[in-house]
Amino acid sequence: MGTRKIPMRKDILTEKMFPKREMVRIVRDKEGNISIDPTGKKSGRGAYVGLDPDAIKEAKSKKVLEKVFSKKVSPDFYDELFDFVDHQKARMDLFGDLGKKH
Repeated sequence: MGTRKIPMRKDILTEKMFPKREMVRIVRDKEGNISIDPTGKKSGRGAYVGLDPDAIKEAKSKKVLEKVFSKKVSPDFYDELFDFVDHQKARMDLFGDLGKKH
């Protein structure tokens, strides 16, 4: 068996490419609701952010998600995203890739 290709995605906050498994997907559904997609399978317009809590803080001040999704995003969503990313980063640092499905 050959080596498997690792899916890469662009971080909308830093413009850098990262493995999909090391990112968090945010999705806007048909109704216009924006939410975190931990499974990566929700239908709708998706965008990816890396596991960098500082980038989330900066995105909140620059209103990056509003530009990406062409919709107003509440400050509470940025706080929720920050907490989720911070938790995922801590988990990745602690367990490596063990917490993810293979």
